[in-house]
Parts: sequence; C-alpha cells; structure tokens
Amino acid sequence: MQFIDQARIAVRAGRGGDGIVAFRREKYVPAGGPSGGDGGRGGDVLLLADSNLQTLLDFKYRRLFAADDGRRGGPNRCTGASGNDLVIKVPCGTEVRDRRTGILLGDLVEAGDLLLVAAGGRAGLGNAHYLSNRNRAPEKFTEGRDGEEWLLQLELKLLAEVGIIGLPNAGKSTLISVLSAARPRIADYPFTTLVPNLGVVRRPSGDGTVFADIPGLIAGASQGAGLGHDFLRHIERTRLLIHLVDGGAEDVVADWRVVIDELQAYGHGLDQRPRLLVLNKRELLDPEQLQQRVQDLEAASGLRVLVISAAMAEGLEALLQAVWNELGIVEPR
Repeated sequence: MQFIDQARIAVRAGRGGDGIVAFRREKYVPAGGPSGGDGGRGGDVLLLADSNLQTLLDFKYRRLFAADDGRRGGPNRCTGASGNDLVIKVPCGTEVRDRRTGILLGDLVEAGDLLLVAAGGRAGLGNAHYLSNRNRAPEKFTEGRDGEEWLLQLELKLLAEVGIIGLPNAGKSTLISVLSAARPRIADYPFTTLVPNLGVVRRPSGDGTVFADIPGLIAGASQGAGLGHDFLRHIERTRLLIHLVDGGAEDVVADWRVVIDELQAYGHGLDQRPRLLVLNKRELLDPEQLQQRVQDLEAASGLRVLVISAAMAEGLEALLQAVWNELGIVEPR
C-alpha cells in the first residue's frame, strides 16, 4: 500500500432546489389559492474519521467531491427532496485546513469524529409561502442558493504515543521490529525507511501502546533536505520521543546534536517533548569505548543514557520500563 500523508481536494455542497409557482385547481374547491411548494435543501459535505484507513491514498485519484442538489418544489405544497449528504472517510489523525488561508478547520483524531466542511445551499420558497391578506394570488417564488465550495488541504499525522527518531541507519527500524510485530524494511545502508512504520508494543497492563519509527533525519531536514521534513509532522502528536544514537558512529555527540538542531528548527515544541536518549549497537563497542561514549553523550545532553543492542535484543526491558515510567503507566501487581 502506498503511503500518502498529504492531499488537496475540492468540496462542493449541493445547491438548494427552487420553489415553484402553482395554484390549486380542483373541482368543488373554490378559490384554491397558491400551492407552489418549497425546494429541497442541498446536501452537506462532511469528513468522517475511520480507524480502518491508514493513508490518504484515495485522494490521489479523486480530487473533487460534490454532494447532491436539492429537488425543486412541487404543486399542492409539496416540498422537493433534499439532496443526500456526502460523507468522506479519512484516516484518524487527519488535519483539515483551508488551502487559501491555511486556517485549521478541524482535527479528526478519534474514530467517528465528524466535520462539516461545506454546508448545503438553502432551499427556494414556493409561492404558497407568500400568501397574505393583501396578496391572495402571489406569483412570487425564490430560487435555491448554491452550496458552499472549498479548497481543502488534508494532512495526516500519525497517532502514536512514542516516536523513535535518529539519523539514518541508527537502528530505528530494527528496534521497532523487535519491540512489536511491525516488519519494516531493514538493511545496512541509510534511508531504508522511506515511510513511517507503526508498531504496537504490549504494555504491562496487557493493552498496547503505538510506537512510530520516523524516517531518518539529516542536517537541514527542517528546511526540506532528505526525508525528515516530510515526516517530522508525524511526531507532533507523540507524548514521548526515543532519540536513538548509533554507537558505532565516529562522533556520537555530533550525531546527537544534528537531530536536536533539526527539532529546534522545525518548532511545534518538538525540542521540548520528553525524550529518552538511547545509545544503540553496543555489540560494536568494547567496554572502554562504550563507557567513553556514554559519558560524552551524558555530558553534552544532560540526560541519562540508556544502552541497548536492538539487533541482539539486549537492554530492551530497561528501555521499555523507562518508557512506561515516562508515560505514567504503572505495572500491575
């Protein structure tokens, strides 16, 4: 399945039906009077959050969404049928903005969240509506109004509580694969992860917490370099970040600093998000090298460094315990 996390669409609500001019003419009914009915209301366009969708792929092939128009009124004061509403399903976590102004119209987070994005046009009135003591045979009616039209920008931001970040080839995909049932593409060269991967990690209580493996950041990612700029939005909703540093790198402090600088440049409070600093690939280091790199990272960051080997599944229990502590998840007795 192709991962699409941005889409531009146009929505158009239905036009209201016209009212009509009609007079009641029946045998034995003297002075039947005006009987033109009102038109029907135009259909609305709504967005519905659906937990079964994971991407905005459907909007790559269809860009215009229009609701049904209302029907014109009928004789004998019959009101025209209203247009059917159009309900468009989107993934949970979709932000909806006006494309022209960038104003946020709504954020569909929970399954079942509904957002009205275009209101249907008002129905026209038939001549029966204008009957009065002064005008017993009105020939006035009104036409239906056009429905609203909007150009929308849809942006999907993954709903994960924990985001795993780091430079390319730091071991993020390997980590999420051993912590969860996720099976991302893994190789020994950078940028094997081209889309975010989600994995559910079992909590001590038995339910699950969603972890997201975010494609590797590089210097300049917040300005559009590499893949990071496209996917930084996906960690905006996370409660906790796991910052993974490659223990086999020549300068672990420089690698750590690159990611921190990009979080600060991107903004949205990402640099203030709670973080766990984790040194990966301990199997590549002898005890002296390991101790020195841990000391260097702790001195630069002011954080306690956790040491793991994702490939060898070492140190993961301590990492998960730190995650649950940060999230306030208590292990059941």
